[in-house]
Amino acid sequence: MNDRLDILEKKVGQMLAFCQMLRAENQTLRDRAANLEGENRTLAGKIQTARERLEGLMDRLPEP
Repeated sequence: MNDRLDILEKKVGQMLAFCQMLRAENQTLRDRAANLEGENRTLAGKIQTARERLEGLMDRLPEP
């Protein structure tokens, strides 16, 4: 009986360690996703600025 409890205790410990590892990995992925979303917003702003500048230049071109 004691051996079975030792095995169970070991498995529970392994499961807890695995859960902690998954929590840490999940937090890392959340942080990375947040950073990428911020970078995406920055790039979208740059694209919008470039589009507006290009449209402004196109408006200044003479009509054929």
